[in-house]
Parts: sequence; C-alpha cells; structure tokens
Amino acid sequence: MTATRDRLLDAFEALLVVGGSRAATLDAVAARAEVSKGGLLYHFPSKDDLVTAMLDRLREQGKADVAAMRTAPEGPVDFYLKTSTDTGSAFDRALIAAARIAQECDARGRDALADLREGWFLVLAEHLGDNALARTVQLIGDGFYFDDTTGLAHPSSLEHVRTVLRRLGALD
Repeated sequence: MTATRDRLLDAFEALLVVGGSRAATLDAVAARAEVSKGGLLYHFPSKDDLVTAMLDRLREQGKADVAAMRTAPEGPVDFYLKTSTDTGSAFDRALIAAARIAQECDARGRDALADLREGWFLVLAEHLGDNALARTVQLIGDGFYFDDTTGLAHPSSLEHVRTVLRRLGALD
C-alpha cells in the first residue's frame, strides 16, 4: 500500500513540476502512476489531500536533509552550498513541486518551503554563530539553485564562494 501511495505522490509531483496544478488533475495523476482513479481516490479522496500529503512528505525529506547537513563531514556550510543544485533527486522534485503550489497562491506550499528554509538557517546560524552570515550563506545557496535550474551556473562559482567564505571565517 505504501508503494502505491508513494507512486501517486511521485506522479503528482512530476505533473506539478512540468505543468503546474492545471496539469496535475486526478485523472492525470492516476494515469501517470498507472493506478485506477478508484485506487487514487482510496489513498487521496481529493486533490487537496494530495497536496497535503505531498507537503508532509517534503517536510520529512527536509528533516532528513537537515540531519545530514548537521552531521556532514565537510561541515554544514559546505554541505548546504554543494547541495544547492538541482540533482534531479526526489527531494529536488518535491521542492520544485512545492514551489509550483506556492506560486499558485497556496499558503501551504509557501509554509512548507519556509519551514525548510528555517531548518537550514538554524543549522547554519548555530554553526556560524552569526545570523547575518548564516542568512548570507543561505542567499548564496538560493543563487546557486537559481543559476543551476536556469542553466546560468558558472563552473567556478562554488570555489569562488568558498574562497570568500574562508576569508570571512565561515569555512574551515
């Protein structure tokens, strides 16, 4: 049962990424997941339930990412910056799907993304001991993600930022 539920959520996210909510109809989700509409409705009685479950799963993925960030051998700052790219992972797909929900003025998507950002920020701030520097690192990561997802990434950007952050004492 869990596999079907995850397959449905994966299909919903994929449809959101490609075409937004208009493309992510219940019929389209069922077809993409190769599940009958009745099977979809068994797990998710409405599109609203799909959104809620998708965002709940994103929050769980975010908690795992924060835990990995906190214990990363290279430290939280370098981990955060290195992972501020679209790797095509399930987590990236979920982030983009949540952004589509947020862009369509659904506060639940915005709230889920804000929760994730706060989790990352708290780890950065704790590690750096400086909220302004932590927010700056977070904004740099946002820029990396934007550049990566729009094809504007420069191959030396990460090393350039590492050099600057070392000067500021933010990287070991």
